[in-house]
Amino acid sequence: MTFIRRNRSWQLPDNQVTDENIYRQRRSVLKAMGFIGAGSLLSSHQANALGWFSDDPEPFQQRELVFSPAEKSTDTLTPEQVATGHNNFYEFGTGKGDPKDNAQGFKVNPWELVVDGMVDKPLRLDYDQLYKISALEERIYRLRCVEAWSMVIPWIGVPLSALLKQASPTSAAKYVAFETLYDPEQMPGQSNRFIGGGIKYPYVEGLRIDEAMHDLTFLSVGAYGKTLPPQNGAPIRLVVPWKYGFKSIKSVVRIRLTDRQPPTTWNILAPQEYGFYANVNPMVDHPRWSQARERRLSGSGLFNQDRIDTQLFNGYREVASLYRDIDLTRYY
Repeated sequence: MTFIRRNRSWQLPDNQVTDENIYRQRRSVLKAMGFIGAGSLLSSHQANALGWFSDDPEPFQQRELVFSPAEKSTDTLTPEQVATGHNNFYEFGTGKGDPKDNAQGFKVNPWELVVDGMVDKPLRLDYDQLYKISALEERIYRLRCVEAWSMVIPWIGVPLSALLKQASPTSAAKYVAFETLYDPEQMPGQSNRFIGGGIKYPYVEGLRIDEAMHDLTFLSVGAYGKTLPPQNGAPIRLVVPWKYGFKSIKSVVRIRLTDRQPPTTWNILAPQEYGFYANVNPMVDHPRWSQARERRLSGSGLFNQDRIDTQLFNGYREVASLYRDIDLTRYY
């Protein structure tokens, strides 16, 4: 298997990630289990969204995988059972355990992801093509929820820019709009306002095009060495690590390039509380709670009560230049 090294400013050496022996052992296990890139896992052969590694890697096309280490020595991975059992995905219910309980029958194949709007080459990708956009990478990102809890998750996927470049955005495109699947039969929250938190569905989100093209902006098709479970946004979701988690839209079916700022679900529902940008900012509180500190979920006890200081842009200083001319207290 070929591992591609790409040194980025937000990466640290492997020996600064959690415990070096544990992390290196994890990589050895991936190789030993036939993780030939992610192709041995992420393919139509594993159509179930909860697919595990195959005992027989032969049917799978060999793929390259880029491993990206964690950013800080203090950032230990959130246990998988916590990251897959504590979710905000109102399409399946508003309780943190509802998505895991209510989404297990969610069908992700067949699937179609459309990329259209102000592009020269519109795209329609089926389930298998989601895993062939570009060489799959593993990236360990901090995830900061607007509710002041956080996790550290190893995602598998591709930079969003790799997909957008294939569609060739026109010079008029200034924003990128995203839309979640609308399927009330599979997603009970979409057909029941009580279960779905009063949201108008389908769920929609948006980024400026420079945010979307930034190297950190990621499309995830897996996590913890497996395909995404449905409660985490299978089969494909957005991950924008310097923004609050609600920007990282799940189960995406459409990406549209536009010249106008697109509507976003939480800004529509409560504009006084949720702005378009949603950058993690400890100096701008939510109207109902402070954003200066966060609770890092570890799985010890009842999702431990240890608090840590929140960092501007969730610690990803590489994106600061995107907002040098913006008042972040006004455009929150």
